[in-house]
Amino acid sequence: MIPVYGVENYIAATIQSVLAQTYTNFELLIINDATQDNSIEICQKFVDPRIKIIHQANRGLAGARNTGIRHATGEYLAFIDGDDLWLPQKLEKHIAHLENAPDVGVSFSRSSFINEAGKLSTYLMPKLKEITTPYLLGRNPVGNGSAAVVRSSVFEAIKFQDNLYGAVENFYFDENFRRAEDIECWIRISIQTKWQIEGISEALTLYRVNTNGLSANILKQLDCWEQVIEKTRSYAPQIVTRWEHQARAYHLQYLARNAVRLQSGSIAVQLINQAISANWRILILEPRRMFLTFAAAYSLWLLPQSIYKLIETLGLKMTGANQKRRILQDKLDYQQSCI
Repeated sequence: MIPVYGVENYIAATIQSVLAQTYTNFELLIINDATQDNSIEICQKFVDPRIKIIHQANRGLAGARNTGIRHATGEYLAFIDGDDLWLPQKLEKHIAHLENAPDVGVSFSRSSFINEAGKLSTYLMPKLKEITTPYLLGRNPVGNGSAAVVRSSVFEAIKFQDNLYGAVENFYFDENFRRAEDIECWIRISIQTKWQIEGISEALTLYRVNTNGLSANILKQLDCWEQVIEKTRSYAPQIVTRWEHQARAYHLQYLARNAVRLQSGSIAVQLINQAISANWRILILEPRRMFLTFAAAYSLWLLPQSIYKLIETLGLKMTGANQKRRILQDKLDYQQSCI
C-alpha cells in the first residue's frame, strides 16, 4: 500500500516499481490522504486491475496506513512510501522469507539511500536477527516505511479500538504519532506478541533522503521518540525503566548520523554530545560507530565546506563499496546455507 500526500514528483516511479514486481499476485492500495498537489491525478493514469485508490480526509501517515490495513484482503501487507522505490524481487523474497520462517511476523530488508534525483550513495545496514525489545527501544532496524512486509495476523494481534474521528474504529499504527509511528508499532509487537521481527540481507528498498526541513524534522523526531517511550512506559514500565537511558543514547546517536547525512553540523554535534551524556557506556558498547559519528559531526561543523565535501565524497565511496561487498557476501553465505 502507498500513502499519498505531496509526492507528485516521485509517485509515478514508486507505482512503477510496485507494478514491476516479479511476484504479481497482489493488490495495490493507494491511500489519498487529502493531498493538495497532482499526485492522485498521476496515480489515476495507471491502468491496472490490481490498483485501488482510496480517498480520505487527512489523517497523516499512520492514518493512511491504518486505512490501508482495514481495506487489505491479503495474508501479507507491504508498505511503501510515495517517494521510495522497490527493486523487482522485493515482494517475492519477503514472501519466501515469511513462508520459510513461521515464527517471523515482520520481514524487512536492508535499504539503499537515494537522493532527490535518485542517485545511490550508501546503505542502511541494520541488525537482521535476534531483535529484542531493548534493542527496538533505541534503534529501528526496519529503518523506514518502505522496508517491511508484515503478516496480517500480526496486525490483528495488536489492534486496538478508539474513537478519534466520530466513530469507533480498529487501529494498528497509533495515529497520535505523526512521526515514529512505525517504531512504536514494532515495539508494541515485540512486547505484546510472540512474533519475531527479522531482516533479510539484500538491499531491496531504495529510501529517498529529503533534505527539506532538516533541523526541525530531526528535533521533532526526538520529541516523538520521547512520546513513544512514555507510551511504552504506560504498559511496560519495568522494561522502560531498565533500558531507557541506554536506548536514549542509541537514538541520539542515530539522529546525529542523520544530521551528518543531511549536512547539519551544529545539530549533529549537539546530538552526539547528548548521546554521550545520556549514557557514556555507549562509547564502550559501540566504539567504532561512536568514533565515526563524533568525527563526522565535528568535521562537518568545523571544517570549511569545500574540504569537508572532499572528505565526505571519499568516505561515502569507501563506505558504500564496503557495504556492498558485505551485502553480496551475506547473500552468498545465505545461498550456501540453503544447499
